[in-house]
Parts: sequence; structure tokens; C-alpha cells
Amino acid sequence: MKPRRPYRPKPFNRDSPDSNQTASGGSSHRSAEQSGKAERSANVEEAADSVWDSARSSFGSGRGSRGHRRNAGPPDRGRNSKQSHRPHRGESHSHDVQRGPGHDRDTGTQSVSGMTQQRILLAPDPSAPIPAVYLKGFTQHPLLYRKRIGHIDNAKAGDLVAVYSDSQQLIGYGVYNPRSEIAVRVLWHTPELPTDQAWDQKLHSAVGLRRDFLKLDAQSNAWRVIHSESDGLSGLVVDRFGDVLSAEAFGLGMYQRGQALLERLAPMVGAKHWMIQTSPQFLSQEGCQPPDLKSEGCPSQVVINEFGTRFRVRFEGGHKTGFFCDQRENRRKLAEFCEGKSVLDLCCYTGGFSVQASTLGKASEVIGVDLDEEPLKVAKENANLNQARIRFVQADAFSYMREMIRNGRLFDVVVLDPPKLIRTRAELDEGTRKHFALNRLAMRLVKPGGLLLSCSCAGLLPEAEFVDLLIAASKQSGDELEPETPTRPARYGSRSMQIIAKTGAAPDHPVISSCPETEYLKAVWMVMN
Repeated sequence: MKPRRPYRPKPFNRDSPDSNQTASGGSSHRSAEQSGKAERSANVEEAADSVWDSARSSFGSGRGSRGHRRNAGPPDRGRNSKQSHRPHRGESHSHDVQRGPGHDRDTGTQSVSGMTQQRILLAPDPSAPIPAVYLKGFTQHPLLYRKRIGHIDNAKAGDLVAVYSDSQQLIGYGVYNPRSEIAVRVLWHTPELPTDQAWDQKLHSAVGLRRDFLKLDAQSNAWRVIHSESDGLSGLVVDRFGDVLSAEAFGLGMYQRGQALLERLAPMVGAKHWMIQTSPQFLSQEGCQPPDLKSEGCPSQVVINEFGTRFRVRFEGGHKTGFFCDQRENRRKLAEFCEGKSVLDLCCYTGGFSVQASTLGKASEVIGVDLDEEPLKVAKENANLNQARIRFVQADAFSYMREMIRNGRLFDVVVLDPPKLIRTRAELDEGTRKHFALNRLAMRLVKPGGLLLSCSCAGLLPEAEFVDLLIAASKQSGDELEPETPTRPARYGSRSMQIIAKTGAAPDHPVISSCPETEYLKAVWMVMN
């Protein structure tokens, strides 16, 4: 691998708009997102550029060849999922694919109202001609970008299309949107025309994995049922919360079929209600803004169970589908280290880690910190549901950590689970710098021999580079040895760090071999010495 050139990154731009285009549209996967946790951590204070410069050279610029085939994670964090939930492009999504020979319909003239209507029939009429998309080459990847398309025959936004290679070989079938950077989301790599039974088979397979193989009903009544590309339904994620199926659509074609799919899926998992919303970036990515839909009598909130702990899930104004199922196993694992310990949960959102640290882990003290008032209200409700004594603080994570350092406060266990800080390649430098700055301060709050759990849901930051970043941060996380001067940066002591585990999303968020972008969540467990 070529050596990377150290550089001085630009200062944080807190006013830059969020823009992302991701594999699953998602995890993830924030209007609720933008006003939610993403904004909460976007308000962090800046770390000294000199500290970052010094650390940067120790692990590279983050722009090397390693990990560049991976674009982003599915919508759960979009967090995008905190969730999605994704390949990113910073280009405009308003123009159509350049038409080549054989393109006989101007898809750009289709009305927006026509684009947002639900399609009741899933299977195409086998006696009618099917629209076709011809690629410039050949690929088995489920996400086909506009630049890969040669020409299109008779397709409009949302259509199920046949996908052909440049040699006229049938690759499969997918849903098409000329206004999206991801022009085709391939759902089948088979020659057979999809039928209603083929759609049902996808749903049954997804439910069978979670219910029969993973046996998730014994752990919780809240789990991911459909994980976009990983379940062959690119552009859609569905979580089950008790009697409600909560879906988020990242692709127009899947939104149009959302009601039909959820009405088929609900009886398979024993759900009584369903709802579907679009991702916060849907307008910029897909070219329209459809309304949210829900079944008659669908509740606005439910109480779910996770390893015996209860959580309230609010669907309106919440994050992504309402609750982050991807951290379920990590929340339980954290509890193993918490008995009789002091725990600090940074960017706590609705208190998932905080509540489990207290309830399952029997921690002696738990403090949850978040900038957003509304999630903290739910966090307090979750603590009350479980009779857990937790102190929740509304504060910027950076400011709170600096205050704790000034006060000399240390904790046995620190959890750092920020939202997605890197949504596009243009944000890679700034977001990586934020991760470094957050972790450097979090490490300073861990008692000698204590645990730091650091998470990242940014798919554009590969795990190897995230680990490199953490190692670099540990080398700058000690006490200040020499203050900064006009001629040289400040010098900080180093702390020894032992990585004891690296985990990811819960198994109901599987990674599919044909789409490595479906691996997004990274959780690194470190003992700080």
C-alpha cells in the first residue's frame, strides 16, 4: 500500500448540509435524523488542529486504497439506525440518465404524483412486454449507478425492469428510478420473471432466518425483519416492534410496493399494524417526497422487550424506524462489565446502553448524555419502566467530556456511540477528525483498567482504519505534557490500550456476500491502562 501523506484537515463546518446516497439508502440509516442525533453530535466542539496533525501521520489520511471498495452501511444507522443505513455520491440527483439508442420514453416528464402512488400488484403481467435496462458492462452487484447504464427501453420511475449486460445477457430484474444516482436496485439475479410467489419467498426466507435459525423471539419482540440488500429487497428495511412493523424506504420502487409487502409480511410475524416512512434524504436521492403510510389504527408508540428489559418506542419524530435493534447484542455484552461499576453513556439517545447497564448489568452509577431533549425524555421513561436509577444530562458530548476532565472525574466504563459522522466521501476528512477528537477525550475519562466501548456506523470508515484511528487517539489521550506554542503543537502523554473484542451489528442485520456495503457498524472494546 502506498504511504499516505499527512495533511492538515479543514476546520469543522457545522453548517454544511447533510447529503448521502447509500447502499440501502440507509441504516444506516435523519429530518428526524437531521434534527436528531446527527445534529446532536455535529455540534461538538473542535479539537486542536495540531493534535490531529500529530496523530494523523501515525495512521494515514484515511484515503488510501484500503476499504475504498466499501461505500457505506445499510440504513439502520443511517444513523443514519443512530440507524442506515450506502454508496455515497455528492452529485445532483435531479437529472435523468442520458438516453442512448432505444430509449423511447422521457422518464423525466413523469409526474411526481404518479411516482408516489402505491403499486398494488407486485408481479408484472407475464403477457406484457417488460421494460429493459442495458448496462455498459456486466456486474452482479445489486446497486447499479447511472454511469453504468448504456440505454433504457420503455421504463419509467418505479418500474420493474429486466437488466441486460452490454452483450445482451440477461442479468436479472430490479426496480428503476432515473432520478436516483442508484438507477436500478437489482432484486433477482435469475432468468425467471418474478411472480407473487417469488416475492413471498423473499419474505418467508427473511422471517425464517430470524425466527427459526436465530430464534430471536426468545430474546426480544423487537428485531430487524428485512435488511435491504441482505434480504434481496434493496431500498427497504423493516423492523418488528411487538405488534407493529415499522419500515423505512430508501428507494422509490420499494416505497411504491411498501404497502403490498407489509400487508403480506405482517401475518408471517404475527403483527397487527404496519407503517412506512421514507428516509430523510429521499427527496434529494429519489426525486420526490412521498407521504408516510400506515395501517388503520396503527399506534404511535409501543413498549418492547429486550432480554427482559422494557423500552418505549415512539414512531413519530423518532430516529429511523424508531429504535436501534442493531446494538441489541452489544447492549447485552456491555452489561457483563458493569456490575458495581460507574458507567458513562455518551450520545445515549433514548438510553439503550444506559438502561441495560443499570438493569442487566447492575451498575452502581449510570450517566447518559445527549444533546437532544426529546430522546432524553424517552430515555427517562425507559429508566422508569425498569425502575432504573440513571442520571440523564442534556449536553453536547464534547463540552461534557471537557468539563469532566477539568473536574478530574473518571468512570469504570465509557460508551461512545455517536450517529453517522461520515455520510459522503466529501465528509470523510471532517468526520474522521470528529471520531478522533471524540475518542481522544473519551479515553481520558476511563479509569486505569477500565473499559471503553467505541462505535462507528459510518460505512465509509472501514474497520481497519477505525482501529488505526483509535490507536492514534490513545497515543494522544494522556495528560498535557507541554502546551501549544506558536512554533509547535501541544504534546500529550500516551495511554496503553488493549483491544479485547471487535463486534458489529446484531445477526438480524446480516452481511450479504454480493454487497459488502451491508457491513457498516463497528464496535471496538478496549481496556485503557
